[in-house]
Amino acid sequence: MGWIKNRERLFEAAASSIKAIANNKNISSKNGIAQRPPSINQVAISSTPRSSKDIHSWRGESDFQAFWHLYHKQTKEIPLTLSARIVFNELEMSRVEILGSNKYKGSKKNILEYLEIKSINMDDEKSPNFLGLCSNLWLKNVLGFKLSFASKTLVESFNKKYDLSSLDSIKNNFINNIDNQELFEEISLDFLKKLKLLKTNNQSEEDVDDEPIESPGSTNEIEQDSLEDLGENSSSDSSLEDINLEMDDNLQERAQATDGNAIDEEIDALAYPQNDFQNTLKKDYAIFTSDFDEVIDAKDLTTPEEAIRLRNQLDNLIKPHQTTIGKLANRLQRLLLAKQNTSWNYNLEEGMLDTARLHRVIAEPGHPLSYKQETETNFKDTVVTLLIDNSGSMRGRSISLAAICTDIIGSTLERCQIKTEVLGFTTKHWKGGDSKQLWISNGSYSSPGRLNDLRHIIYKSADNSWRRARKYFGAMLREGLLKENIDGEALSWSHKRLIKRNEERKIMIVISDGAPVDDSTLSANREDYLDNHLKEIISLIENESPVELQAIGIGHDVTKYYKNAITINRAEELGEVLLDELTKLFKN
Repeated sequence: MGWIKNRERLFEAAASSIKAIANNKNISSKNGIAQRPPSINQVAISSTPRSSKDIHSWRGESDFQAFWHLYHKQTKEIPLTLSARIVFNELEMSRVEILGSNKYKGSKKNILEYLEIKSINMDDEKSPNFLGLCSNLWLKNVLGFKLSFASKTLVESFNKKYDLSSLDSIKNNFINNIDNQELFEEISLDFLKKLKLLKTNNQSEEDVDDEPIESPGSTNEIEQDSLEDLGENSSSDSSLEDINLEMDDNLQERAQATDGNAIDEEIDALAYPQNDFQNTLKKDYAIFTSDFDEVIDAKDLTTPEEAIRLRNQLDNLIKPHQTTIGKLANRLQRLLLAKQNTSWNYNLEEGMLDTARLHRVIAEPGHPLSYKQETETNFKDTVVTLLIDNSGSMRGRSISLAAICTDIIGSTLERCQIKTEVLGFTTKHWKGGDSKQLWISNGSYSSPGRLNDLRHIIYKSADNSWRRARKYFGAMLREGLLKENIDGEALSWSHKRLIKRNEERKIMIVISDGAPVDDSTLSANREDYLDNHLKEIISLIENESPVELQAIGIGHDVTKYYKNAITINRAEELGEVLLDELTKLFKN
């Protein structure tokens, strides 16, 4: 109890220590995931761990930020590619961590444990972040830090991959200039050349894959304002915010191929007259033009830096529900295993030895051995599509709840070996776009049909791995993405993708806050135009398609549209409701 009672005081002490070590009273602190490197005069500290065994790594998170503000000085920005920038920053992070650890001896263990946990939870060994972490540990190894076995293994692999054993001159320069930031930066640039991340005079423009970007350390003020605005929109659920999450991906190691459908094919498939239900629909729904519609990957909606920032923001929201993910996964795994293997055949002449009947042989030596064999039921292979409403009415708390639902359901199903596709839908513009302008130029005739440009988003295809795709889920929280929603066409599009799958059982889960809305379409047609179309699409899926349709209403009752629907009004309801509904869904 003493540990739990003092957790809040420990958090305050960590923030105060950072200011004291950095000798800077102007540093502001907040609860959240720490950036590497930190922003100017700002630190973020994750929630105090519930177990004292995690205290060293947690303190390492605050220690490295204190040392950054103490030893790092702002210098003129050097234009670098994304990969080069991350490695460059991590080398500087390593420098200040080494200087700080030499001055404050107890911090060395904290920082090394913090970095080791980061390496364990790193999503992709080919990512720039992983390369940056290896560079950080490599420099600490050069300066004689006693790394753990796991960290040493990383460094040895890094040494071997880039042939760094011959870099004696660069190593000595790093050692001799560890307290001189300007010279250290010059040496870091030489190191980047060795890693082939920096263009040399002999390299052409084509040799560099990434465009120059700014340092993450110089955070854009507009982006920070956007983050604060989102936090204010979630006032009633403030407990969801500013909480750290290190997702456990140990059960998601399956390497899978990415979706083979080209974006051009997806755009062609988006044209509504070609979809599965067109011949069955009443002839009162039309599309003025689909020439300006788009299907886009979530990774193309943000810059790499913004994707990281938004993912961190989503991780903060998910942290309180991490226990729910474990419960869901365990319950579903037991349920699915029970469905797959249910009975045994006994007294067979071959198979697995039946040890329970060995007493027969002992009692009667001439009695033959008895074998058994497990019988497998015909368990249906399953695929699930999550379709997320990305409309403007979802802004604030609703889209946060939707994003949390998506991450919890998706990660749970993937751990249970169930393929999952995550899609989103909105429009490219408010109140019409190029479609409406074309309609106006053609004379604005009455009842033109749908008059906005659709934007359908692929956050994760069914064949893409969860670990690779989840980093872009934060795009749901991106300011400016959420506009209007034409639900009927979105359901038809996602249904068409799902129906092409080879799995026997197909499930679609729609996460929305209610009715379709598009001002340009409704102002030029009947006011129930989109509403009726959505109901007709839902009716066709529910009554004539093998796809099982389930809806989750965010803050609104959606049973007006869907037969099978639940409503979630508050974040506190997420765990129990999802636990019950998913279990019920997969019992069938």
